[in-house]
Amino acid sequence: MPSNTVVHFEIYVHDMVRAKAFYESVLGIVLEQMPSPTPDLDMDMWVFPMDRENGMSQYGAGGMLVKMDGFTPGGSGTVVYFGCEDCAVQAARVVEFGGSLFQGKTAIGEHGFCALARDTEGNMIGFHSMA
Repeated sequence: MPSNTVVHFEIYVHDMVRAKAFYESVLGIVLEQMPSPTPDLDMDMWVFPMDRENGMSQYGAGGMLVKMDGFTPGGSGTVVYFGCEDCAVQAARVVEFGGSLFQGKTAIGEHGFCALARDTEGNMIGFHSMA
């Protein structure tokens, strides 16, 4: 099994316009729309930036926001952590852009720091940094 076993994630949303604006603003990125892989499914998907040239050889997992019937956001069963230079920066942006902070920047020993928040759709997300 590869050392980085997580290769993809999906964050389900109710309001794609709101969710897309939240993630682009908090993370300082631009999401790219992806066409539905199955024409008979009504899916709205926006992909997080990733290094497509080097594919699976790079650290990290690809992922996207997805709006699709039958899949609802919320809860806290799974948490996606976004890598940051300093997770306090993204944690501060969360409230500014419509989310709520659950736990501010917290030291996790030799593994750096993390912060937890809820996005505009009620999903729990995390931010991780070494500084």
